Amino acid sequence: MATPNYSFIKRQKDLAKKAKKEEKKQAKLRGEVVSDDADDEAGDSTAESTTESVIEPTTGPTPTV
Repeated sequence: MATPNYSFIKRQKDLAKKAKKEEKKQAKLRGEVVSDDADDEAGDSTAESTTESVIEPTTGPTPTV
């Protein structure tokens, strides 16, 4: 069985972090909303869905205790 190459794995994680950080920086400069979700592979669709899901306060009757 082959041993894991931890240096390679760490380098890949660091490169992914660096790319994500740079992407966020560029989006911020463009004025876009950036999501911190773990699954950012969906791209712009997650950013759009987070801005649309605003919870409005209800104006219905207040509950009696």
